[in-house]
Amino acid sequence: MRLIRPVLLSLPVAAVVALATIGPASAQPEATQDAGSTSVSTARADDGARIGTLRAAEDVEEYWTPERMRNAIPLTPEDAGAKRSSGTAEQPSGPPGSTPAAPPSGEVRTKITETSVAGKVFFTKPSDGKDYVCSASALNSDSKQMAITAGHCVHEGNGGDWMENWAYVPQFRNGDKPYGTFVAKELRAFNGWINDGDLNWDVAMVTTWPQGSDKLVNRTGGNGLSWNYSREQDITINGYPGNKDNGQVQWYCEGRTADSGGKLALGCDFGGGSSGGPWMREFDQSSGLGQTNGVMSTIDSAGVNRSSYFGDSVKQMFDDQGSAT
Repeated sequence: MRLIRPVLLSLPVAAVVALATIGPASAQPEATQDAGSTSVSTARADDGARIGTLRAAEDVEEYWTPERMRNAIPLTPEDAGAKRSSGTAEQPSGPPGSTPAAPPSGEVRTKITETSVAGKVFFTKPSDGKDYVCSASALNSDSKQMAITAGHCVHEGNGGDWMENWAYVPQFRNGDKPYGTFVAKELRAFNGWINDGDLNWDVAMVTTWPQGSDKLVNRTGGNGLSWNYSREQDITINGYPGNKDNGQVQWYCEGRTADSGGKLALGCDFGGGSSGGPWMREFDQSSGLGQTNGVMSTIDSAGVNRSSYFGDSVKQMFDDQGSAT
């Protein structure tokens, strides 16, 4: 059995409530699409070719050599075109809801601090041709093929383009890939992020190609999804912050979130590379599963991290993408 190193950050109340002030929003052209609606794209390689076959997906997997993975740059929202949070964050228009999590097939877990449901994401940014890294997690759905991450980890924002060579590696650890690599088949993000780089909509869902006959959630397990809950929740966050172990080891942080201008906030000091990692309600150490209620979006100068709020629009994104195969 591989050694799992426990990592737990202390979370003083002051670190949670001492939130940095965000500067005033600059004027932006009105988006042509509703911010809370979504757009979808077939995944592409860095030569522009669609990843429309299993052979093309295998080519992307081969692109991610150990050297490229090691040298990939931890992405921040600023790198991917974030400018502001405009208007008012989404408010719940119905009761809280959740979808069920799913364990992997044929595996019994022990108590863990890392989870196979979370992993690293590697991709190429079209505007500069460089390789970057984020975090993500498996999300249970009808397809059993879906991952959830930050919008800035799938699209450049502000009218840019979709990320290329997108691949997800569950429970990556110092170059090890114990569950293999799952290459993107389709990418879906909010138009609020795509058009305006609006951090209120920094969420994305990705359908992945199977590994042989194995689908992502069947291999690693998958979290449920929660929406319309209070912004004050007991939360566990997993991800790969570049300022901790150079992003080579999965870290976790837990505490109670605060409402920060309509977003969820928690003082974990998780830097670039942790973007897209899951913010989970009801995380169960014995199963490694929880209810995804946010994804890592930003960090401020005080080390406070934030997630976009998960309301009805996130549930609609799930409904639109969750059965795609």
